[in-house]
Amino acid sequence: MSQSLVSRRAVLLGAAGTAGVAALGGAWWALRPEEATAAPTRVASSSEAVRRAEQARRGRGTGRTVHASLTAEQGHADLGGRTVPTWSYGGNLPGQVIRCTAGDRLQVDVRNRLPKPTTVHWHGLRIRNDMDGVPHLTQPLIAAGDSMRYDFTVPDAGTYWFHPHVGLQRERGLYAPLIVDDPHERGAYDVEFLVVLDDWTDGVADSPDRILATLRKGGMKARYETRVQEGQIPDRSKQWQYHVTREVTDSPAGKMAKTMAQRMASSVDYPLYLLGGRLPSAPRTFRAKPGQRARIRLINAGGATVFRVALGGHRLTVTHTDGFPVEPVTVDTLQIASGERYDLLVTLDDGAFPLVAVAEGKQAQALGIVRTASGDAPDASVDVPELGGRLLDLSDLRATEAVRETAQEPDVTHTAYLTGDMMKFSWHVNAETYHHDKPFSGITPLVVRAGERVRLLLVNQTPMYHPMHLHGHTFTVRSVSDTSGKDEKSLSGAVRKDTLMVPPGERISVDFTADNPGQWLLHCHNAYHMATGMATVLSYVPQGSGARAAGS
Repeated sequence: MSQSLVSRRAVLLGAAGTAGVAALGGAWWALRPEEATAAPTRVASSSEAVRRAEQARRGRGTGRTVHASLTAEQGHADLGGRTVPTWSYGGNLPGQVIRCTAGDRLQVDVRNRLPKPTTVHWHGLRIRNDMDGVPHLTQPLIAAGDSMRYDFTVPDAGTYWFHPHVGLQRERGLYAPLIVDDPHERGAYDVEFLVVLDDWTDGVADSPDRILATLRKGGMKARYETRVQEGQIPDRSKQWQYHVTREVTDSPAGKMAKTMAQRMASSVDYPLYLLGGRLPSAPRTFRAKPGQRARIRLINAGGATVFRVALGGHRLTVTHTDGFPVEPVTVDTLQIASGERYDLLVTLDDGAFPLVAVAEGKQAQALGIVRTASGDAPDASVDVPELGGRLLDLSDLRATEAVRETAQEPDVTHTAYLTGDMMKFSWHVNAETYHHDKPFSGITPLVVRAGERVRLLLVNQTPMYHPMHLHGHTFTVRSVSDTSGKDEKSLSGAVRKDTLMVPPGERISVDFTADNPGQWLLHCHNAYHMATGMATVLSYVPQGSGARAAGS
């Protein structure tokens, strides 16, 4: 841990006593005990433990091997009559879907034809650590002109996706769906729609790297502003439902954004919002017959946007989140943060219906068309009444019996304080900065041992929403409270996720079993927060190792 960080904490402790957070000059810093012992030996991605875990997965698998190839390249993408220069997989936006069955061995040959090094991260998959795609932590970079074969067993069915884990490359067009079919699923649907959402700037306004440079200039309004070029809509958010936290209701007048939608908006405005890689003026069409049951696999590949999704004239039955099944719950609309996935079932009516994804707080939307009959397509600025209907809440989600994990007392508890400095546009976990080229420099890893039941407290001490993503594991959501832990609300649904939006002023408690050895990233999936170092490492150490991270 860096001496400067220790000194800063000491100052805050002196100024704020034992309070959970100090806010000075726009900065939010965690206060927690210091690590007193030396870092233990780590279970590296190349270790025998990682190899044995993969062998066990393969032994439980199907015995089949699925082959795929992927080329990351510089070129152009057609957004629907508008061609833009960008980076993509094979010139497609989104990239071509990869599909396999749970238990299959997946081998993907990746060719890097970019001018920069890259990797591929398989978002949400509980795979072997050395295939997770995090440079300098789980693998070396794939240099420009080089190739790498990713080879792993896919343990869980569901809706997943893949993207680089290098800089802001995901903010270009480098992403694609990965669908893992369940051999035991009855398939109670007639058609499947794969819907990928994105916020887009590359080749249209400033590049992602220029946007980050603008944000890092800091100031009272550390943000990037640009006009919406398509899909602009009036602000109707005051008519919509929102989850309102105590931090919002108790905020001093004028301290925060005036509306919930503005609070959910990130610091980055985008000129375009895409659905299926298409502009609202040239929407992607999903075709079916009247009365058919459609499964909609929904992925938010956006860099910083929370989308509110609805299908005009229909209600949505949620069946899965982040790949894992839930007891069906029917709503009118839902919010999906960067990195999250939802699977929906809809019985389709007769006509042409708008599938909209409103960018919260941006007065803009992405658009697709679900068509079961002839007729005029809805306009790009169409108002969908369902957006103001019943909103899916985290407490609505209940894991099915087949994937429900029994509540147990944890063997170890870690706290991840989500902290930052808006004046400098610098974001952290536990007031520490993750360095992408030197992952263990200046951070205190969250130490675990194989077989332990782990409780992770995600405590958001900032005024921003943070979609937190844990690599290599899924966790069970147990409770929600304010940052102090008071007024804790148990979530009996025990829903399983790998990416979770943590609202400002809230503490969310999640549990998981340490059953996948290696070194795993925990980070905010907002691309610009992550780029400034909002991450830490879940670090497996050998059994019997004496050191333990702070907070355990």
